Amino acid sequence: MSFLDHLEELRWHVIRSISAIFIVAIMVFIYIKTIFDKVLLAHLKPDFDTYQFFCKVFTGLGMESSFCDIEFKQTLQALNPTQQLMTAIWSSLILGFIISFPYVLWEIWRFISPGLLDNERKKSRGFIFWASFLFFLGILFSYYVIIPMSVYFFYNFTIGDAVVNNFKLDAYIGLVTNTLIGVAVFFELPIIIFFLSRVGLITPEFLKRYRKHALVLVLILAAIITPPDIASQVIVSVPIMILYEISIHISKFVIKKQQKNVEKSPRVQ
Repeated sequence: MSFLDHLEELRWHVIRSISAIFIVAIMVFIYIKTIFDKVLLAHLKPDFDTYQFFCKVFTGLGMESSFCDIEFKQTLQALNPTQQLMTAIWSSLILGFIISFPYVLWEIWRFISPGLLDNERKKSRGFIFWASFLFFLGILFSYYVIIPMSVYFFYNFTIGDAVVNNFKLDAYIGLVTNTLIGVAVFFELPIIIFFLSRVGLITPEFLKRYRKHALVLVLILAAIITPPDIASQVIVSVPIMILYEISIHISKFVIKKQQKNVEKSPRVQ
C-alpha cells in the first residue's frame, strides 16, 4: 500500500479503538455511583481488604503495623459546581481505556502484523495475551498494594496541628487513576525490553550494569508512595525488581536467538 493508504488504515484502527473506549466509558458512567463507592473510593474504608490483610500478617509476625489502626476522618470536597460531573466523566474514560486495553492492543496488532514476516508473526502471537496479562497484573498490584499505602500515608501525614488534610475530589481521583495507569504501564517493562532488545537498543549487559541504580531508584519511589516503615517499602519494591530481573533474562534470550539466526544464515562468498 502507499503511504496514504497506510494512513487511512491507521485512521480506522484508531477510530475503532477510540469507539470501544467510549462505549465502555458510557457503560461505566451509567453505574458511576456504584463504581465510585465500591472501587474508586474503597481505599477510604478502614475495612478495605489490603488494610486487614497486612494488619493480620504483621501482627502474626509479631510486628507493629500502622495498618491496624487506620482511620479516615476527613471527607473529599468538590469546590465548584461541575467538579463531580467532570470527575465522573474523566474517571469513566480512564476505566473505559483500562477495560478496553486488550481490544486496543488487538487493533494495534492488526495494523502492524501485515508488515511482519510469517515467522515473525508466529513468534509474536502471544503479544496480546502477555501484554494484557502484565497490564492487568499492574492494575491489581497498584489497586491492592500501592494505592492503599499511598492513600493512608497522604491522609495521615501533616506538618503541624494547624494544618488539616481536606483533599479535593478530583485530586484524590487523579491520584488513584494516575497510579493505576502508571503502574500498569511500568509492568509492561518485560514487553518493552523485548522489543528494545530486538532492535538493538538494549542489551542484558546494559541492564546488569545499571541494576544497582535501578534498585536505588525503586527504593526511593517506594519510600515516597508508602507509609514510613520498612515492611511497606519492601512489599512495593520486590515485585518491581523481579520484573527488572525478568527483563534481563528476556533480553538475554532475544540476543542469543538473534546470534543463532546469524550463525545459521548462509555466508556471502
